[in-house]
Amino acid sequence: MSRSVELARQQWAKAYESIVKPPSGIDPRVHEQMETVTAELRRRVGGSFTLTELAATYEDSERWTLSAISEHCYRPGWIRTASSATDAAFHLYSRGARDYRP
Repeated sequence: MSRSVELARQQWAKAYESIVKPPSGIDPRVHEQMETVTAELRRRVGGSFTLTELAATYEDSERWTLSAISEHCYRPGWIRTASSATDAAFHLYSRGARDYRP
């Protein structure tokens, strides 16, 4: 696996951990953002993909994830959690990659 894919995976995992660690669990608003990004990933990447393909999708994800989140999850302050929610969604989605290894 390439170094860039490994770095992306580490970033995704770190964001996921930061979201699920608070004592109260995942904030429902952040969870909604993650679900929105996951739906977009299903549409853009599909069900059969590699980690390299997912990392390539991540490279230009800021534009389309912010658009999707602002359209479907707009609430005051949504932008503060959008990046973490995006990375966490990529983390969870990566588990479905054909070449996924924990």
